Amino acid sequence: MSKKKIKQPLTKKQKRKKRRKILIIIEVIVLILVVLFLIAWLKFGLIDFNKLKNIGKNDLDDETIGLLQGYQCIALFGVDNRSNGDYTTGHSDSIMVACINNETKEVRVISLYRDTSLMMNIKNKDMILKCNSAYQNGGPEAALEMLNRNLDLNIQEYVAVDFNALSDVIDDIGGVEINLTAEECKLMNNDYIGEVAKITGKSSNGVAPGLQTLNGVEATAYCRLRYTAGGDFKRAERQRTVMSQMVNKLKNMSATQALKLATDDNVLKEISTSLSPSEIAVLAKSMRDYSLGATTGFPFDKAGYDGGQSKGYLLVPCTLESNVSKLYFFFFNKENYVPSQEVKKISKEIVNMTGKTEKSAEPD
Repeated sequence: MSKKKIKQPLTKKQKRKKRRKILIIIEVIVLILVVLFLIAWLKFGLIDFNKLKNIGKNDLDDETIGLLQGYQCIALFGVDNRSNGDYTTGHSDSIMVACINNETKEVRVISLYRDTSLMMNIKNKDMILKCNSAYQNGGPEAALEMLNRNLDLNIQEYVAVDFNALSDVIDDIGGVEINLTAEECKLMNNDYIGEVAKITGKSSNGVAPGLQTLNGVEATAYCRLRYTAGGDFKRAERQRTVMSQMVNKLKNMSATQALKLATDDNVLKEISTSLSPSEIAVLAKSMRDYSLGATTGFPFDKAGYDGGQSKGYLLVPCTLESNVSKLYFFFFNKENYVPSQEVKKISKEIVNMTGKTEKSAEPD
């Protein structure tokens, strides 16, 4: 039987050498992290940072103000401007509000249907128009004020992207898994994929029914589908589905993938936001702590209305007042919320213009 070899203790010289080796490894790792952080930080300069004035909000009571302070709400705009890099105008093809619970880190999201009739100020005149008209007529400032005024919120920050940004991000994360219907495939292959490919300069071999990984062009085309069963309601649902897929991938990607995305010049140049670099860094650092909760469309109770040549088809909240009360329960778990006087006033004006009351609500 062989004798077990006894491990000899390290000499002082060997201990010093081992400590130096460990310190060198740690220093190298720290240096790499610092360099990577500086690269990402410097590249933030490619983003269109748009510092906004203090965005107006309704006169809210102290209890509501205290409630809102426990959350951070950010508006997300997908701009259909057909002019890459221009975020000062264009219809907001997609409007979402992401509400972050500062304590639990849960994020709840609503999609505002683009045809929803809401009050906005256009050229110093109050008008009831489709909600996506606000961005077209006044950029992100007008769009945020429209959201605050009609929804009793206090949104001060936004992120806007165009077709290119969405396509590039989806490609960087390796695509998204989507189950396509035959109806969706037909429209995507015949119209939307070609249009998005032309705008972004990318390509696609087309799609077929069933579960598959969509690349950036295909997923962007999928988000834009409107003329299927369900119309704009279904399109908003598709956009939330793609967003959920992206969030899951972002939370689980490797450090290498995260760095690739954070330093992608194309993506960064296609983003406009009021968030500062330091605020983005804080959000990114805590990304894995966030969880995506419920998502839905707004308004909850609604009906169609023919607004004629001047307004076109409108989606009417039935009523705005009751829908805002339901919104507060969805976002903040606030039961029986009583909207502000401003929301009540707008709600009455919409009813007077359209004749649509709570009893007018139509099934989805």
